[in-house]
Amino acid sequence: MIRTHLHDLVAHGAAATPDAPALTSDDRTLSYAELWDEVRRAASFLLSLGLVREDRVAVYMEKRIETVVAIFATSLAGGMSVPVNPVLRPAQVEHILVDAGARFLVTSHQRLAQLEPALAGSAVEHVLTVGDAGPAPARVRVHEWPRAGAGVAPPSPGVDLDPAAILYTSGSTGRPKGVVLSHRNLIAGAESVSSYLGNTADDVILSVLPLSFDAGLSQVTTAFAVGAHCVLLNYLLPRDVGRACERFGVTGITGVPPLWIQLAEVEWPPAAREALRYFATTGGRMPRPTLDRLRRLFPGARPFLMYGLTEAFRSTYLDPAEIDRRPGSIGKAIPDAEVLVLRADGTRCGPGEEGELVHRGPLVALGYWNDPERTAERFRPMPGTPSWRTPERAVWSGDTVVADDEGYLFYVGRRDDMIKTSGYRVSPTEVEEAAYATGLVGDAVAVGVDDAALGQRIVLVASPANGHLEAHSLLAALRRTLPHYMVPAHVDVRERLPRSPNGKFDRVLIATEAGS
Repeated sequence: MIRTHLHDLVAHGAAATPDAPALTSDDRTLSYAELWDEVRRAASFLLSLGLVREDRVAVYMEKRIETVVAIFATSLAGGMSVPVNPVLRPAQVEHILVDAGARFLVTSHQRLAQLEPALAGSAVEHVLTVGDAGPAPARVRVHEWPRAGAGVAPPSPGVDLDPAAILYTSGSTGRPKGVVLSHRNLIAGAESVSSYLGNTADDVILSVLPLSFDAGLSQVTTAFAVGAHCVLLNYLLPRDVGRACERFGVTGITGVPPLWIQLAEVEWPPAAREALRYFATTGGRMPRPTLDRLRRLFPGARPFLMYGLTEAFRSTYLDPAEIDRRPGSIGKAIPDAEVLVLRADGTRCGPGEEGELVHRGPLVALGYWNDPERTAERFRPMPGTPSWRTPERAVWSGDTVVADDEGYLFYVGRRDDMIKTSGYRVSPTEVEEAAYATGLVGDAVAVGVDDAALGQRIVLVASPANGHLEAHSLLAALRRTLPHYMVPAHVDVRERLPRSPNGKFDRVLIATEAGS
């Protein structure tokens, strides 16, 4: 069976190994055949509500079976799924709903009650709710999650270049931007990652990252690509991860460095340590002491250090055999991709010369949703394309790297002001806008300061709006409007903020002082 669309991953598993476990959440496990039945039922229901090709379906829930079903059912129905991070506050959810123009929302009754103000300015017409019933907003039609098929035939399949999903990621200029991924992007990513991780149908893959995060969604697609068993986990404490690994016999985990730092310090059940075949990290540099601790903790597991960006899903990995020979390296391009180091003029850098990481191949996203200007900035024609060929678009990452004599890459830093913390890219502008919205600050600048556990911690430097500002009051106000990973670790209150000769905030000086 040729897999051209996202939902084909489940359909193929149902045809090849119908009774094999596909997806587990809490005490419920679905086989591939059962999962495919759920996907078809939900797709039929969406179509019966009037979903048309490329309609956006936002999914705002914790990780559970219905969350995954909604994403794959949207694909089968011809729509575009928009996974929304469950830790986001209503203000951030509202932005995504409005920006994506979502007509459909899948969420829980409890979350829906919190979202009523956010729905007012959105295009949402239909809400599918999971869990116990509750009050419903008046302006939208609320439907219980389908328990019986509506019998509506799916539309014609289209082509693999059609858009399948929008993943929202922070932008350097403010609000999150939507990265549009095609069916080909998602299929190629699943097949590439599963090939270098050596995944098979015998694997049990633990999903601990949000499905709104490219690496989080990849845990599901990678598992389904090989007929493996994916276990969803909404953990509260680090030790919950070890217990889940013991319970389900987990063989593979992908996390971000802050999570691995926590996991390296807890007691792991012996059975969980023995079963783990590999562990992988993405979303920032893994501290060497943590890596060494994990290798001692899981002596039979292979460590994979990965680098990726939402605009290309996954770009590089370091072969475990090279970890001791090339400390600090992010490796080489993943299978079916090419990663280049280019100068500003598009020519290739030599070994040891710093340049921008540029990714080409089938994982390059379609662009930014409804934003041709920013798309043109990051997605550009591949330099050196022959005149007879249709220009191929590559993605310029914004990250500075350097390659050694054998082509192994080493991360240097960002070309913009983005803050990378806890595996997330955070826009300083978005933090600053939230600070201004409190009415407590006159000026505000958010910067990232190096942190061994977080990658970077957020420091907000602010002046008072009316002559007096207490840091704890500002932090309390920000906690009410920002998700936890965006809340500054520290607020530095100053009478005035330094500015450059042209009148702009001197971000370089502010960042230097904040880190000293």
